[in-house]
Amino acid sequence: MNQPLIECVPNFSEGNDLELIRRITSVIEGVEGVQLLDVDPGKATNRTVVTFVGPPLPVIEAAVRAARQAVELIDMRKHHGEHPRFGAMDVCPLVPVANITMEETARYAHQLAKRLADEVGLTIYCYEHAATRPQRRNLSTVRAGEYEGLPEKLRDSDWQPDYGPAKFNAQSGATAVGARDFLVAYNVNLNTTSVRRANAIAFDIRESGRPQREGNPITGKVVTDDQGQPVMIPGSLKCVKAIGWYIREYGIAQVSINLTNISVTPVHVAFEECCRKAETRGIRVTGSELVGLIPLQAMLDAGRYFLKKQQRSVGVSDPELIKIAVKSLGLDDLAPFKPEEKIIEFALAKRQPRTDRLVDLPLEKFVHETASESPAPGGGSISAAMGAFAAALGTMVANLSAHKPGWDERWEEFSNWAENGKKLQDELLYLIDADTSAFNEIMSAFGLPKSSAAEKAARTAAIQQATRHAIEIPLRVMQVAFDTMEVAQAMAEQGLAASVSDVGVAALAARAAVRGAFLNVRINCGSLTDRAFVEEVLARGAELEHRAADAEQCILQQVQSKMK
Repeated sequence: MNQPLIECVPNFSEGNDLELIRRITSVIEGVEGVQLLDVDPGKATNRTVVTFVGPPLPVIEAAVRAARQAVELIDMRKHHGEHPRFGAMDVCPLVPVANITMEETARYAHQLAKRLADEVGLTIYCYEHAATRPQRRNLSTVRAGEYEGLPEKLRDSDWQPDYGPAKFNAQSGATAVGARDFLVAYNVNLNTTSVRRANAIAFDIRESGRPQREGNPITGKVVTDDQGQPVMIPGSLKCVKAIGWYIREYGIAQVSINLTNISVTPVHVAFEECCRKAETRGIRVTGSELVGLIPLQAMLDAGRYFLKKQQRSVGVSDPELIKIAVKSLGLDDLAPFKPEEKIIEFALAKRQPRTDRLVDLPLEKFVHETASESPAPGGGSISAAMGAFAAALGTMVANLSAHKPGWDERWEEFSNWAENGKKLQDELLYLIDADTSAFNEIMSAFGLPKSSAAEKAARTAAIQQATRHAIEIPLRVMQVAFDTMEVAQAMAEQGLAASVSDVGVAALAARAAVRGAFLNVRINCGSLTDRAFVEEVLARGAELEHRAADAEQCILQQVQSKMK
C-alpha cells in the first residue's frame, strides 16, 4: 500500500535573520523521511513560510523540533511586521497530499497540537478541519487581536486554548494548529503605494467582503444586525481571504491573498479579478508572487486559461503552459520564478532519488540503451515510443492548424484536437517505462525462493500475476496508439495541407505501435495459465490490429489525395 503523505506549512514570526531561519529549518531537515521543500522569508512581513512533506509521524516530529527552536530563538516582544500574527510559530497547518483523508489529517493535527503543548509548552488553538468548535474554524477569527490582544483573549472563558497553558507567554505567544485544504498564498503587485486602495481591492474580491455603512461607504457608520455584528457586503470571489499592505522592500502596495480552495477560485481567476477591480480605481496590476508552493495542475490550468484568452491552442507541452502562466501572471515581476522550486510536484521530484526513467534519457542514449545486451527496454517500450511519436505528430498538425492565418474562427476546434493528442501522448510516454517495469516484475518473480512447497506456490502465483500485468500494459499501448489515429484522421481531413505528410507518418507510426504491442501481448499470453483471460485478450488485440490497419489505409488515402 502506498504510504500516506502530508504537507506541513509552519509560519514563523521572523523574516530578516537568515541565520536564525536556517537554525529552525536545519532541525526539520534532520528528521528522517521528511523533505524540506521551500523556505520563503519576507522582510516586510517579518515572517517565513516553510514547507515540508513526509509521512505523518515524521512530519509531526519535525514540526515539534522546529517549534522548540522557534521558541528559543524568537522573542515576540520585539516582533513587528505587516502580516497578522500572534506567536513565534504563528500557524502550523497540516495538509493531506496523498493516500490520506482530511479526517485522518485532522486527527494528526491534534496529535501535533498536544505534543506542542506538552513538550514545548505552547498555547495552542486548533482551526479549520481540526477546530474543536465552529467559531474557531476560521484562522482570522482565532488570531483576532493578534499578539497584543492575547492577554485579554486568554482571560475570556470562550477563548481558553485547546491545548497548553491558558497563561500569556510574552516570548512565544500562541500557535494555531490546523488541518486544511491546499492553500495558495498569493500576492498581487500594484503600481501604487496606497495601502487604503490596496485594501479596497482586497475588500472587493474577498469572500467576506466589507462592512455595510450608512451613507458614505467609507466613513459612514457600520450597519449591525440584531446581535450587534456588522452586516457584510460579500466580495466577488469564494474561498478567498485578502488584505492590502505596503511592502517597503519593493516600494509597492500588494493585495495579499489566501486562496483556501483553488478548485473553487483558481490563481488565474483571482489575478484577473484583481486586475478588473484595480482598473476601476485607476490602478494597474504589475505582476504577482507566490509565497510557498503551488500544485502543478494550478499552473497548467492558468496556462490553458491565458492561451484560450488569446484564442491559441492549449495542446502544448507542460513546460510551455507553465511559461505562459508565469508570464501572464507576472510571477517573475519581483524575482525570478523557478518552477523546480515553486511547483510542489517538481520540488518533490528534485529531492527524491533518481529513478532513471527511459523517458528522461536523451534520445541517443535511449537508442543505445535499447541496443545494449540488456533485454529491456525491448519491443514493448519501443511500440509505446512509436505511439507517442504518432500522437505528437497529430498534435503538432493540430497546433499548426490552430494558428493558420484565415482560420482564426477555427482555433478552438483545432485546440481541442491538440489537447486530446497531448493527453494520448502523455499516456504513451508513461507506458514506455511501464512496459519495462512489467518485464522487470516477471524477472523478480522468477528470482523468488522455491525450496519449500509453500515457497514454490507463492513463486508460481507471483509469476502468473506479473505475466498478467505484462500482458495488460502492451494491450493498453495498443488501445491508446489506436486512439491517436482519430487525431491523425481529423488532421488528414481538416488540418493544414502543408503538413499532411506529417499526418501520414503519424498513421504509419500508430499502426506500427499497435502491431508491435500485439506481438508483446501474444508472446506473454503463452505463459499465462488463465486461458479464459488469454482468449479474451487475443480477441481484443486482433480486433484492434484489424481496425488500425483500416484506419491507416483511410488516412493514407486522404494524405495521397492532398499530395497530388
